[in-house]
Amino acid sequence: MDRPRIVSRDEWLVARKELLEKEKEFTRRRDELSAERRRLPWVRVETRYVFDGPDGEESLADLFDGRSQLIVYHFMFAPEWEEGCRSCSFLADHIDGTLVHLAHRDVTLLAVSRAPYPKLGAFGKRMGWRFKWVSSYRNDFNRDYCVSFTKEDVAKGDTYYNYEKRKHPSEAEAPGTSVFYQDAAGNVFHTYSSYARGGDLLLGAYNYLDLVPKGRDEEGLAFTMAWVRHHDRYDDHYVVDPKADYVAPKSHG
Repeated sequence: MDRPRIVSRDEWLVARKELLEKEKEFTRRRDELSAERRRLPWVRVETRYVFDGPDGEESLADLFDGRSQLIVYHFMFAPEWEEGCRSCSFLADHIDGTLVHLAHRDVTLLAVSRAPYPKLGAFGKRMGWRFKWVSSYRNDFNRDYCVSFTKEDVAKGDTYYNYEKRKHPSEAEAPGTSVFYQDAAGNVFHTYSSYARGGDLLLGAYNYLDLVPKGRDEEGLAFTMAWVRHHDRYDDHYVVDPKADYVAPKSHG
């Protein structure tokens, strides 16, 4: 890390106030973007998706749990994987503490993955998570919302992700967040989806790291989250290999 200049308190205050003006402008712009997001048009969800979870079979409408707004985190966990994605687990570690607050603002937040529910339940128990997690193993929800792909599309480099055709890494899963609204008549609408770096907004740990001198400290890594582990896999011998490429979780069989 290159050290900045060491200055007097008065000089520091001048520099800090200059940055403060930029921070305020960033906050104002973020508020404007949030308002634009809320003004996006909606799409009625016509497909009847059935999910498997701790409460048995449930439709997308059931997942709202009596509220009008639903946030779905598309958690990368392929049917053949033995455990969930590390980066998705990093984000999921931020969920539980928000649930009661969101519920009192008419919002339900949960995760959806393609792995069969018994795998999700077992991994969630290992991680100590309490949020609801349901399986889309028997439906096309993940594919329809552009976070799961066929192996053929991946091999051809012909996947549609983050609103464009692009080459995707070797695995057929990707992260994202989708938002839905249910009206009084029970109609469900898709209002928003965000992918890739859009997930930064939901990572409180990253926001803390952005405050400290070293920042996220990811320069030189083969990919940005190469340092992340499942929270039960950090230990006194924790070492990050800067040259290690992304590797999907192990598959059975």
